[in-house]
Amino acid sequence: MSDPLLQITDLQRVEAVVVGASAGGVEALMTVFGALTTRFKLPVVIVLHMPDGHRSQLAEVFGRRLALPVKEADDKESIVPGTLYFAAPGYHLSIEQDRSFSFSREERVHYSRPSIDYLFASAADAYGSRLMGILLTGANQDGAAGLLQIQRQGGLTVVQDPNDARVATMPEAALALHQPDYLLSLQGIGRLLVELERITC
Repeated sequence: MSDPLLQITDLQRVEAVVVGASAGGVEALMTVFGALTTRFKLPVVIVLHMPDGHRSQLAEVFGRRLALPVKEADDKESIVPGTLYFAAPGYHLSIEQDRSFSFSREERVHYSRPSIDYLFASAADAYGSRLMGILLTGANQDGAAGLLQIQRQGGLTVVQDPNDARVATMPEAALALHQPDYLLSLQGIGRLLVELERITC
């Protein structure tokens, strides 16, 4: 984890947060975002692997539990600060240079569509050093390469401690590729986001 004095400087530049999770992700996301208030002014974009063929109710479920506005991302929609977006099932979700969403039906990545790697790589291109990427619990390797891309573009990377994850495969895959800026428990990631809220509001 970064030096505390560097941490504030690092967090001040963040303009968007992207998050990836798979098995165990619903509970993990509730823990991470549960303490945030409506003062949180950054957009948050999440890919959570879900079974195919199901209409996603993630936006409704999280919208009832979180203070932040929550919605499912729409194709060509402009990203609004202070909103938490979930990727729609069946489509890769990417972020364009004009900070809008784009859907595609390209091949699955790590058996997944939407893919965390797809979101992370496009967000790294769009936001560069002003992006924070967070990778949580999950049972495959999706997100590891995308998180590395975020780091290469100068963004901040956060990985859930594998010892804290319900399924450690995804965090371990990320750690095999690079050393993140923050390796934290879910509670620690939640505190980091509260600090981000304090700095940016």
